[in-house]
Amino acid sequence: MAKPEVNHRKIVVFTGAGISLAAGIPTFRFGEDALWANHKVSEVATASALRKNPEAVISFFNDRKADILQAEPTQAHIAIANLEEKYEVVVITTNLDNLHEKAGSTNVIHVHGNIMNARSAVDSSLVYPMGDKPICIGDLCEHGAQLRPDVVLFDENVELKSVAQKELKDAGKVVIIGSSLSVKPICNIFKAARGRADKYLVAPDRIKPPYGFKPIYAKAEEYIPRLCKRWMEI
Repeated sequence: MAKPEVNHRKIVVFTGAGISLAAGIPTFRFGEDALWANHKVSEVATASALRKNPEAVISFFNDRKADILQAEPTQAHIAIANLEEKYEVVVITTNLDNLHEKAGSTNVIHVHGNIMNARSAVDSSLVYPMGDKPICIGDLCEHGAQLRPDVVLFDENVELKSVAQKELKDAGKVVIIGSSLSVKPICNIFKAARGRADKYLVAPDRIKPPYGFKPIYAKAEEYIPRLCKRWMEI
């Protein structure tokens, strides 16, 4: 099958927890405040935990949502949103927060889920916007099943992986921001990026970039506004 033409007016932005750290949202994996330093994954973030103790899982993600509701977009989020004035922009994020949307981005793919939504525990296609409200035990879908956070738990499939890969195939510019590139399977999608695309990895720590990506070791909130400004001037 022939590859699609590279669209030099299309930018794919892939973001991980590092972009939201400056907004005050703790990461799951790294730092003194990392969530997995204080919680057992097996007890609050797996499908088996949800079946055994839904109260604990729902409470854990309600607390994460409460943190997110207090946060505001960083300058990096805002700069990415502003790119839409001149480019077709697709944001692919592993973050559960809504900071890209709050900044103004209109095409955001939440590959690990969106904590602002709930979904049916028996039918993943039934998704319900919750706004500021937490999920409570007794909140039911139309089939009478308990609602759960609309997030991908550790032993669940990343259903949007193929959607994310497809977006990379014709992008003229790709930038990875604030990701440790350690979470599988989503960290493997970058092979789909084109050789002729401009590709960057922006991270505060010296991690190995995917093949063909230029590493830039800097904080997202400091470097991304400069990069986006340069792209806006092209």
